[in-house]
Amino acid sequence: MSLHLERHPCFHAEAKGAYGRVHLPVAPDCNIRCNYCNRKTDCVNESRPGVSSAVLSPPQALAYVEKVLEKEPRIAVAGIAGPGDPFANPLETLQTLRLIRERYPEILLCLSSNGLAVANHLDAIAELGLSHVTITVNSVDPQIGAKLYSWVRDGKVIYRGEKGAELLFSRQLKAIEGLKKLGITVKVNVIVVPGVNDHHVEEVARTVAALGVDLLNCMPMYPNRDTPFENIPEPDKPFMEKIRAKAEKYLPQMRHCTRCRADAVGLLGNDRGDELLGDLRKCASSPAFSTDRPHVAVATMEGLLVNLHLGEAPHFQVWTKTAEGYRCIESREAPASGGGTKRWKALSELLKDCRAILVAGIGDTPRKALSEAGIVPIEMNGFIEMGLEAVYQGRNPGELKVRRAGGCAKGFGCSGTGEGC
Repeated sequence: MSLHLERHPCFHAEAKGAYGRVHLPVAPDCNIRCNYCNRKTDCVNESRPGVSSAVLSPPQALAYVEKVLEKEPRIAVAGIAGPGDPFANPLETLQTLRLIRERYPEILLCLSSNGLAVANHLDAIAELGLSHVTITVNSVDPQIGAKLYSWVRDGKVIYRGEKGAELLFSRQLKAIEGLKKLGITVKVNVIVVPGVNDHHVEEVARTVAALGVDLLNCMPMYPNRDTPFENIPEPDKPFMEKIRAKAEKYLPQMRHCTRCRADAVGLLGNDRGDELLGDLRKCASSPAFSTDRPHVAVATMEGLLVNLHLGEAPHFQVWTKTAEGYRCIESREAPASGGGTKRWKALSELLKDCRAILVAGIGDTPRKALSEAGIVPIEMNGFIEMGLEAVYQGRNPGELKVRRAGGCAKGFGCSGTGEGC
């Protein structure tokens, strides 16, 4: 199926009056510290990147897209642009994109990143069919980059100065090269900071053009309070146009950018964020479960209590909500132990009609695999019905979590005999 790539209003100026975009704020964390950036959430007073009025979980983002499309059917693109960096939050980013791709295969998917960790996720980007990616490249010279970034964090290691800038640029090169090999349309943003990198933009344009980048967006820096660059004035339009004219020798220029928020929604130049703010916040406070999956899986010994660690469960009961109450409809045998991540992928497939799984404990690897598949793991000890109420009735699942003392899977009542499957 053709995705009609020309519908993306950020990459095709002629589409901006006919097609819109929705930015999904599911990525609050960031892996670099830019000297012009001040990320804010729960903010309605500023219109710039890095700002959002709420942060959504992946299922909440899907629910929000549903509401947006009801009110603005011209939305053609769903993207993730923060308020941090998508791949400082890879689990949330990829799960969100996966849920939207499954529900709305005709919608274009895109993201905007600093590029530091993009190359680590090229396989997932290809699998999900992203068509457009934006990478912000402010410098190709470590000496200039050292003035732009306070630090760059790679895993748990923080790099500062020229080492951080050099690492970031090397990763940006790998990201752009990898994306172009996948046939993805790539735009590069350059944040223009007077007196810091304004004289360097032409060199950035020349460098990324040689990598096959499709479009360049020179953006004037927005001075933000409480940042190292707060006293540098914003470049005016004539200043920016001179820079774009020089950069245009190498790449087509985007001149219709509106410096969108991380929760922007609507047509470019006709944002409907204020109108849809209530829907955004309502989704952000709603239960984080995929409502199109009718069932809940349970790790239980006897059908009354949640009292088994995920890895200990020989089978999983599958419960659902009926007009008469909660009912166990079947028991499914767990995949054989061993096999590493393959086991958890098999379990995700086994439980693909379940919106959540109730367990007494779960490790990081299976948690990640299940979450990426849209199944929300809930750690708890207690009656199954309590967990089911949390899922189906909107109670906070975090209230149910109880740490087990030691490694024993047995809790109160786990030798009892309850009715179930």
